[in-house]
Amino acid sequence: MPKIKTKSGAKKRFSLTASGKVKAGQAGKRHGMVKRTQRFIRNARGTTILCDADAKVVIKMFLPNG
Repeated sequence: MPKIKTKSGAKKRFSLTASGKVKAGQAGKRHGMVKRTQRFIRNARGTTILCDADAKVVIKMFLPNG
């Protein structure tokens, strides 16, 4: 029986914290910066912790059997 592989796209985009939460880059900064407010651009720096519903989907990609 072959092993189930993790999704390689998820490996590149998300990481797990020590407490098991999912860390991801902020969305909405690829293009169209002219129409974004300075406050939005400032708040969208760095990374963020995903909400529980989204984290559940991502963890399933990381740990298909777990």
